[in-house]
Amino acid sequence: MNPWRLKLLSQLDTLGTVRAVAQAANLSPSSVSQQLAVLEAETRTQLLERTGRRVRLTSAGLILARRARTLLDQMDSVESELRGFGEEPSGLVRLGAFQSAIHTLAVPAVTRLAQEYPHLDVEILELEPHASMPALRVGDADVIITTTDFDELPLGPDLDLVPLATDQILLVLPPGHAAGRGPVKLAAFADEPWAFDIPQSYMANLALRLCRQARFEPRVVCRFSNYMMALQHVEAGLSITLLPALAVDHSRYDITTRELATPVTRTITAAVRRGAAPRAAVRVVLDSLRRNPDLPLPGDPRSAGD
Repeated sequence: MNPWRLKLLSQLDTLGTVRAVAQAANLSPSSVSQQLAVLEAETRTQLLERTGRRVRLTSAGLILARRARTLLDQMDSVESELRGFGEEPSGLVRLGAFQSAIHTLAVPAVTRLAQEYPHLDVEILELEPHASMPALRVGDADVIITTTDFDELPLGPDLDLVPLATDQILLVLPPGHAAGRGPVKLAAFADEPWAFDIPQSYMANLALRLCRQARFEPRVVCRFSNYMMALQHVEAGLSITLLPALAVDHSRYDITTRELATPVTRTITAAVRRGAAPRAAVRVVLDSLRRNPDLPLPGDPRSAGD
């Protein structure tokens, strides 16, 4: 069986459609279909079946796709070990991280690694949780920084998790806002204009859920995929927003923050594919991500806020 075709089959299991696999592999949908047909001939087994205009995996296809993921991980591991046998960690590690974790976790870790392992290359990819988990599963990322609280896309038993920190969700207000002192209840801000993240992202879904739990529908006046633009909008007095503490830069923006009366925190974790023998390069990236004394770990009293 051709490993490249096995990877296409594994991607079909993860991504769901031939068109999505074609986009990920930079191929045409017809080319993907042809390669999967060749794989069926190689295995002498029906791997695909049509349901209307869509193609889905048969039971045999599902089994092979999931076994293929393990096989491909093992091949990558063996190839890496042969290249760097007896040597220091080297090669390329692709690290996916959501926006606010890049400057607080990813960049410091990569800076340390550059000094300690000159033959190791770490490529940082900005990926929100809804994008980083599929990227990890199909092999487009080797390590991701994500959150265990993203209910819309569960991490699942196919991933190994390494806890990194906890991060409190804060209400962000313009300077001089008459919000009083101490923790606040979101219901008091039902009539305010709100800045949200892009639809279906982690923070957009969380903010909407918290507002609805406070029994109001937020009046969303803008949506930004960049926390810096959201902070600028709030600083200008045009909106308020909910952001994780890691995303709030008091040194650059004149804004006010308040803790929520019912505290909300997210658990930040690194994730790697389970079943893959951990390369030395991946292990040192994980170790470097954990060496961050300024951030509270889950269970640390500092995670509860002031």
